[in-house]
Amino acid sequence: MTSRDPRAGVRALFNPGSIALVGASDKSGWSVSTFGNLRAHGFAGPVHLVNPRGGLVHGHAAYPSLAELPGPVDLAYVMVPTRAVLPVLRDGAGAGIRNYVVLTAGFGEAGEDGARLEAEVVAFAREAGLTVLGPNGNGYINAAAGITPYGLPIPPPLLRGPVGVVLQSGALASSVLAFAQARNIGLSLLTSMGNESLVTVPDVVDYLVDDPATRVVALFLESVRDPEAFARAARRALAAGKPVVALKIGRSRLASRTARAHTGALVGDDGVVDAAFRRLGVIRVRSLEDLMVTAGLLASAGPLPGPRIGVVTPSGGASEIIADRAEDEGLELPAYAPETTAALAEILPPFATVQNPLDVTGYVLIDRTLLGRALEIVSADPGIDAVILLTDLPRFTPPDPSVPMANFEAHARRIAASPRPVVVVGNTLTDVSEFGRTVQEKTGFPHVVGGIEHGMQAIGAAVRWSAARRRALERPERPAAGERIAVDGATGVWAEHRAAALLAGAGLPVVPSELVGGEDAAVAAADRFGYPVVLKAAADGLAHKSDIGGVRLGLAGPDAVRAAYREVVAALAGHAGAGALVQPQRSGGVELLAGIVRDPAWGLTLAVGLGGVWVEVLRDSALRLLPVDARDVREALGELRGAALLNGARGAKPADLDAVANVVARVAAVAASLGDRLEALEVNPLRVDGAEVEILDALITWN
Repeated sequence: MTSRDPRAGVRALFNPGSIALVGASDKSGWSVSTFGNLRAHGFAGPVHLVNPRGGLVHGHAAYPSLAELPGPVDLAYVMVPTRAVLPVLRDGAGAGIRNYVVLTAGFGEAGEDGARLEAEVVAFAREAGLTVLGPNGNGYINAAAGITPYGLPIPPPLLRGPVGVVLQSGALASSVLAFAQARNIGLSLLTSMGNESLVTVPDVVDYLVDDPATRVVALFLESVRDPEAFARAARRALAAGKPVVALKIGRSRLASRTARAHTGALVGDDGVVDAAFRRLGVIRVRSLEDLMVTAGLLASAGPLPGPRIGVVTPSGGASEIIADRAEDEGLELPAYAPETTAALAEILPPFATVQNPLDVTGYVLIDRTLLGRALEIVSADPGIDAVILLTDLPRFTPPDPSVPMANFEAHARRIAASPRPVVVVGNTLTDVSEFGRTVQEKTGFPHVVGGIEHGMQAIGAAVRWSAARRRALERPERPAAGERIAVDGATGVWAEHRAAALLAGAGLPVVPSELVGGEDAAVAAADRFGYPVVLKAAADGLAHKSDIGGVRLGLAGPDAVRAAYREVVAALAGHAGAGALVQPQRSGGVELLAGIVRDPAWGLTLAVGLGGVWVEVLRDSALRLLPVDARDVREALGELRGAALLNGARGAKPADLDAVANVVARVAAVAASLGDRLEALEVNPLRVDGAEVEILDALITWN
């Protein structure tokens, strides 16, 4: 077997000095486009054409096979029929060709027969040490190097820039390219992944992290096929300061991972992806426009130091839109400092109102320097972290182009000299015109983010990513799972009496309880606890006691305990190990849920939310991937819509959030220590009354 360093292989794949088009034909649109792209966009190396009939193809001599080419080949671009792909790889390997793009479809995406063919291709490629992108992909555009083995037409201009784009979709690649060109977003690399038989999304992300031409990575993902590899690549990107922006499709309805735990109703596939991306510092967006707009902003502006934004606009209406969207995105628009207000009042017309957001008014049509001078004053304000300048590039060429040129050049100088980052946002998401592109190039005016709506979302994402990276650099690794807790022969569902006993044994605060097998024993236990008490049905595998009428509250004396015992045992007819659990009754405080469910892709996932019946009604929860510490839990609690209940709403006692977070983090640590057979561990409710935190019920499901 021939071994090859994967990163070296991907570097060679994207940077060939010579290319062979295998299956080249004047009748093939793929071949015509690929050959035309290589010739039109600056590839300087030899392009060899391979056709079994030889002759002339695209006006050049074609060779019958790879073995007959006149010189060495760094990359073979394969466009032959499905069953001819493996013979081509064999011929190419024999000729010393190590890198391949396979455009051909009909493999794993086409059913069992195609999957078998793909498996044969993969097996041979691994044995021969080949690097293969595809099959069933259009290829790639290495704009930074002018290398464009891509099977669809690339319209000019091919804009070179710092955004690397990786797509699990061939059909959308050209649309993304067109949008990037329309918004003047330069690309370093765009690649269509195809079936990812060998080269995968994490492989390309790793390449882009190491690529000096790339500052931001944009991903279109249908699935995360290898979460561990994806996580490694995302962590490398975060450490390198290269934001990863992802549009992950396939959002499913919230689906239970285990019918026996409420937690399963809270932890859906999409929620876990959100939690995973949050942990990894990946920015998640919801549209192709936001994918590219956000990537373009981060590539031009870089990290933003904080959420306090100063806004300078020539429009009152736009100021109001920005204020609304800032609140949506968690951005702050603080009042300007007194010295800023005074300086602005000196330059603005008397009918202007000095505030943040700032509308400098339509007076900009009379005084073309007004917007720039206001920007200069606002950017010096000590109470803000960044500035939004609302302006659009000119769309049409005026009679005297020197006027907008001078105006935008002056803006560009002020932006370059600003002590704080300045993000330029356009009013709407429109194409950058040819004249606007020219103005930008000649004056050095920075990138203009497309439209207030997408721009504000992108700014919010940039602020959150910047904070996530700071936390990742400042914060030590989260705690690993503690010493494994041995649970021999655990299967099925552990109802409350077994689950609570395990948690209590691990040192967690669990309400006292006693498992009893008769009326007399139940009364004796109640006498020891003191009245009132709670009596709950207990049986092997019993998940939801309330569903069978198996819970009795507020039992104030022996007679009530005896009657309750008879009723709950009757409700347990047919259950093995029928009995009852007696506990002292608790009242007051807030009930929470803390549950851990094993996601098949990402592993153990914590859900925290309002507990008791509210979990079924509101489904108000926040998710985190394990491992977590108390700080993670505290942040999650703050995201709940019902967080005000914990803060002492309407005169109630505020919860000690540090105490709550510590207990939930310890519950999560216990779950992590139970091994791979744990499917779910749920605490519901977790009663919180000031600094008192106590587990009132628990359930464990084993896979």
